[in-house]
Amino acid sequence: MTAAESPIIRAAEPEDSSAIATLYNRYVLESTATFELSPVDAATIAERMAGSPPGLRWLVVESTSKRIAGYASVAPWKPRGAYARTVETSVYLDTEHQGRGFGKAVYGQLLDNIWSQGYHAALAGIALPNAASIGLHERLGFRPAGVLREVGFKFGRWIDIGYWQALEPGLGSSG
Repeated sequence: MTAAESPIIRAAEPEDSSAIATLYNRYVLESTATFELSPVDAATIAERMAGSPPGLRWLVVESTSKRIAGYASVAPWKPRGAYARTVETSVYLDTEHQGRGFGKAVYGQLLDNIWSQGYHAALAGIALPNAASIGLHERLGFRPAGVLREVGFKFGRWIDIGYWQALEPGLGSSG
Protein backbone atom coordinates (compact mmCIF):
# COMPACT_ATOMS: atom_id res chain seq x y z
CA MET A 1 0.00 0.00 0.00
CA THR A 2 1.42 3.39 -0.93
CA ALA A 3 1.10 6.49 1.22
CA ALA A 4 -1.56 7.74 -1.21
CA GLU A 5 -3.62 4.65 -0.40
CA SER A 6 -3.27 4.80 3.38
CA PRO A 7 -6.60 4.27 5.12
CA ILE A 8 -8.01 6.94 7.40
CA ILE A 9 -9.93 5.45 10.34
CA ARG A 10 -12.38 7.35 12.52
CA ALA A 11 -15.46 6.78 14.64
CA ALA A 12 -18.65 6.53 12.61
CA GLU A 13 -21.03 9.44 13.08
CA PRO A 14 -24.81 9.50 12.54
CA GLU A 15 -24.28 11.53 9.35
CA ASP A 16 -22.33 8.55 7.94
CA SER A 17 -25.45 6.37 8.07
CA SER A 18 -26.48 7.01 4.48
CA ALA A 19 -23.05 6.16 3.02
CA ILE A 20 -22.83 3.07 5.24
CA ALA A 21 -26.31 1.94 4.17
CA THR A 22 -25.39 2.35 0.50
CA LEU A 23 -22.24 0.27 0.94
CA TYR A 24 -24.01 -2.40 3.04
CA ASN A 25 -26.98 -2.68 0.68
CA ARG A 26 -24.70 -3.88 -2.11
CA TYR A 27 -23.90 -6.86 0.12
CA VAL A 28 -27.59 -7.31 0.95
CA LEU A 29 -28.54 -7.48 -2.74
CA GLU A 30 -25.52 -9.28 -4.22
CA SER A 31 -23.87 -11.39 -1.53
CA THR A 32 -24.34 -13.98 1.17
CA ALA A 33 -22.00 -12.03 3.48
CA THR A 34 -25.15 -10.81 5.24
CA PHE A 35 -28.38 -12.72 5.67
CA GLU A 36 -30.38 -9.51 5.40
CA LEU A 37 -32.79 -9.93 2.47
CA SER A 38 -34.02 -6.37 1.91
CA PRO A 39 -32.04 -3.13 1.70
CA VAL A 40 -31.89 -0.99 4.84
CA ASP A 41 -32.17 2.77 5.13
CA ALA A 42 -29.95 5.27 6.89
CA ALA A 43 -32.27 5.39 9.91
CA THR A 44 -31.86 1.64 10.43
CA ILE A 45 -28.07 1.96 10.26
CA ALA A 46 -28.14 4.88 12.72
CA GLU A 47 -30.26 2.80 15.11
CA ARG A 48 -27.82 -0.11 14.88
CA MET A 49 -24.88 2.22 15.48
CA ALA A 50 -26.61 3.60 18.57
CA GLY A 51 -27.05 0.04 19.86
CA SER A 52 -23.31 -0.57 20.13
CA PRO A 53 -22.10 -2.08 23.41
CA PRO A 54 -21.10 0.37 26.17
CA GLY A 55 -17.86 2.20 25.41
CA LEU A 56 -17.71 1.06 21.78
CA ARG A 57 -18.54 2.67 18.44
CA TRP A 58 -18.59 1.59 14.83
CA LEU A 59 -15.59 2.71 12.81
CA VAL A 60 -15.38 3.88 9.22
CA VAL A 61 -12.35 3.70 6.98
CA GLU A 62 -11.93 6.40 4.38
CA SER A 63 -9.74 6.67 1.34
CA THR A 64 -7.53 9.73 1.06
CA SER A 65 -10.37 11.36 -0.91
CA LYS A 66 -12.42 11.20 2.34
CA ARG A 67 -14.91 8.80 0.78
CA ILE A 68 -16.09 6.00 3.07
CA ALA A 69 -14.41 2.85 1.77
CA GLY A 70 -15.78 0.54 4.45
CA TYR A 71 -16.74 0.13 8.06
CA ALA A 72 -16.38 -2.20 11.03
CA SER A 73 -19.37 -2.73 13.29
CA VAL A 74 -19.78 -4.07 16.79
CA ALA A 75 -22.93 -5.27 18.52
CA PRO A 76 -23.80 -7.11 21.72
CA TRP A 77 -23.57 -10.89 21.22
CA LYS A 78 -26.71 -11.75 23.21
CA PRO A 79 -28.85 -9.85 25.72
CA ARG A 80 -28.43 -12.10 28.78
CA GLY A 81 -26.10 -10.75 31.46
CA ALA A 82 -23.41 -13.43 31.33
CA TYR A 83 -22.69 -12.41 27.71
CA ALA A 84 -22.01 -8.76 28.65
CA ARG A 85 -18.29 -8.96 27.82
CA THR A 86 -18.79 -10.72 24.48
CA VAL A 87 -19.43 -8.83 21.24
CA GLU A 88 -20.20 -9.65 17.61
CA THR A 89 -18.17 -7.92 14.92
CA SER A 90 -18.46 -7.38 11.17
CA VAL A 91 -16.51 -5.59 8.48
CA TYR A 92 -17.67 -4.48 5.03
CA LEU A 93 -15.62 -2.79 2.30
CA ASP A 94 -16.43 -1.44 -1.11
CA THR A 95 -14.99 -3.64 -3.85
CA GLU A 96 -12.27 -1.23 -4.95
CA HIS A 97 -10.68 -1.26 -1.48
CA GLN A 98 -10.76 -5.01 -0.85
CA GLY A 99 -7.36 -6.67 -0.61
CA ARG A 100 -5.57 -3.35 -0.04
CA GLY A 101 -5.24 -3.36 3.76
CA PHE A 102 -8.31 -1.24 4.50
CA GLY A 103 -10.25 -4.09 6.11
CA LYS A 104 -7.35 -5.18 8.28
CA ALA A 105 -6.71 -1.59 9.37
CA VAL A 106 -10.28 -0.74 10.39
CA TYR A 107 -10.99 -4.17 11.90
CA GLY A 108 -7.70 -4.17 13.81
CA GLN A 109 -8.56 -0.78 15.30
CA LEU A 110 -12.03 -2.02 16.26
CA LEU A 111 -10.49 -5.01 18.05
CA ASP A 112 -8.03 -2.74 19.87
CA ASN A 113 -11.00 -0.66 21.03
CA ILE A 114 -12.89 -3.78 22.13
CA TRP A 115 -9.97 -5.05 24.24
CA SER A 116 -9.22 -1.61 25.73
CA GLN A 117 -12.82 -1.39 26.98
CA GLY A 118 -12.50 -4.68 28.89
CA TYR A 119 -14.43 -6.97 26.57
CA HIS A 120 -13.24 -10.58 26.62
CA ALA A 121 -14.47 -12.23 23.41
CA ALA A 122 -15.28 -11.10 19.88
CA LEU A 123 -17.28 -13.36 17.57
CA ALA A 124 -17.73 -13.15 13.82
CA GLY A 125 -20.18 -15.11 11.68
CA ILE A 126 -18.93 -15.89 8.17
CA ALA A 127 -21.18 -17.28 5.44
CA LEU A 128 -19.36 -20.25 3.96
CA PRO A 129 -17.42 -20.55 1.78
CA ASN A 130 -15.55 -17.24 2.06
CA ALA A 131 -11.78 -17.69 1.97
CA ALA A 132 -11.06 -13.95 1.92
CA SER A 133 -13.06 -13.26 5.08
CA ILE A 134 -11.65 -16.31 6.85
CA GLY A 135 -8.13 -15.19 5.96
CA LEU A 136 -8.74 -11.67 7.26
CA HIS A 137 -10.21 -12.92 10.53
CA GLU A 138 -7.40 -15.40 11.10
CA ARG A 139 -4.75 -12.74 10.38
CA LEU A 140 -6.39 -10.68 13.13
CA GLY A 141 -6.25 -13.51 15.68
CA PHE A 142 -9.67 -15.11 15.24
CA ARG A 143 -9.84 -18.90 15.40
CA PRO A 144 -12.59 -21.26 14.18
CA ALA A 145 -15.23 -21.87 16.84
CA GLY A 146 -17.83 -23.93 14.96
CA VAL A 147 -20.13 -24.25 11.98
CA LEU A 148 -23.91 -24.05 11.90
CA ARG A 149 -25.17 -25.99 8.89
CA GLU A 150 -27.83 -24.63 6.54
CA VAL A 151 -29.10 -21.89 8.85
CA GLY A 152 -29.65 -19.25 6.18
CA PHE A 153 -31.57 -19.41 2.91
CA LYS A 154 -30.67 -16.80 0.31
CA PHE A 155 -30.48 -16.76 -3.48
CA GLY A 156 -32.31 -20.09 -3.64
CA ARG A 157 -29.88 -22.11 -1.56
CA TRP A 158 -29.06 -23.05 2.02
CA ILE A 159 -25.95 -21.47 3.50
CA ASP A 160 -23.72 -22.54 6.38
CA ILE A 161 -22.33 -20.04 8.89
CA GLY A 162 -18.92 -20.52 10.41
CA TYR A 163 -18.16 -18.74 13.65
CA TRP A 164 -14.72 -17.39 14.37
CA GLN A 165 -13.72 -16.15 17.82
CA ALA A 166 -10.97 -13.91 19.18
CA LEU A 167 -10.22 -13.69 22.89
CA GLU A 168 -8.75 -10.73 24.69
CA PRO A 169 -4.99 -10.99 24.12
CA GLY A 170 -3.12 -12.51 27.03
CA LEU A 171 -6.25 -13.31 29.01
CA GLY A 172 -8.11 -15.92 26.96
CA SER A 173 -8.17 -19.55 27.97
CA SER A 174 -6.58 -22.05 25.62
CA GLY A 175 -9.57 -24.35 25.62
